[in-house]
Amino acid sequence: MTEARAHTYDAAGVDTESAEHGLQRILARLRHTWPISGAPGQVQLDFGYFANVIDIGGIGLAISTDGVGSKVLIAQMMDKYDTIGIDCVAMNVNDILCVGATPISLVDYIAVEKANPELLDEISKGLAVGAETASISITGGEIAQMGDVIQGIRPGYAFDLAGTAVGRVALDRIIVGRDLEPGDAIIGIESNGIHSNGLSLARKVLFEDNPFGVQSRLPELSRPLGEELLRPTHIYVSEIVDLLAQQIPVKAMAHITSDGLLNLTRVAAQVGFSIDELPECPGIFAAIQEYGHVPIEEMFQVYNMGIGFCVIVPEASAAPTIATISQHGKRAFRLGSVIHDPERQVHLRQLGLIGQGKHFAPLR
Repeated sequence: MTEARAHTYDAAGVDTESAEHGLQRILARLRHTWPISGAPGQVQLDFGYFANVIDIGGIGLAISTDGVGSKVLIAQMMDKYDTIGIDCVAMNVNDILCVGATPISLVDYIAVEKANPELLDEISKGLAVGAETASISITGGEIAQMGDVIQGIRPGYAFDLAGTAVGRVALDRIIVGRDLEPGDAIIGIESNGIHSNGLSLARKVLFEDNPFGVQSRLPELSRPLGEELLRPTHIYVSEIVDLLAQQIPVKAMAHITSDGLLNLTRVAAQVGFSIDELPECPGIFAAIQEYGHVPIEEMFQVYNMGIGFCVIVPEASAAPTIATISQHGKRAFRLGSVIHDPERQVHLRQLGLIGQGKHFAPLR
């Protein structure tokens, strides 16, 4: 093991602050493309939510796009490509859910170093499984051969994978947390481990700065390290669609990806969030923290830490919400409550951390 030193996402090559500054410049220009009020394709939401909705003849069409990030490198390290498509579907449909929409279809984009029929066939297996799990169709896509751009660690098997999903939501049923109020309950749904975020930091800690390989068995894990990192992202469609069909008064939803529980602040209301109880974290997070000497606040800024999706409902609806989610085979937890906080902070009471924007810090 190398000399002990604390690791951060920035040190692993992911500069979230610069990315945010660049994003703001993009958004300022792209708003000028939006139709005027009343014109076809009117945009219903501002940037910053998990998905947007456009009005197409009185029908709300939700749309979002995302990829699987550097998890493709884990697939190459394992020489296993038949589950990465599940991650692509999950990252997109889970975002679509967050505006109250039911996902309908997805198109994929596969960029490859070179045409490799075996690789493409394996990727398609995961896409098909993910689509079946999410009850959506995959209606098209693009395969781009870009050997000068796409390079990886296994020659002939380098690729990138992304998708764009659409869903449907009634224009008067869009959910973005406008009516959140103190006392509303925050319900967390378990993750399946690391999902598709923070793999750059995980690879640096576990494979570059420590002598582990994909077949290493760590005491924190019940399976080889590579298998753990490649576990597919949970898809939350069935339980969320069921909640909405039952007309449980869901006020807001959050897909817990990069930025962790700070994703709760991507709501319309000027409120804060008190997280009073957290479930035990999956072992992969304990391993990253221990072997990388990663500060606890950094862990909660980068990873889902065991909670992959959150639903916010009135307190009276907390128990039926948890019961419904459990019927779909996932554990759900009452994490805490919405609080009055114009600064829109996330309070992790057990850990003495307070978060705002993209950062957690010890409570002073």
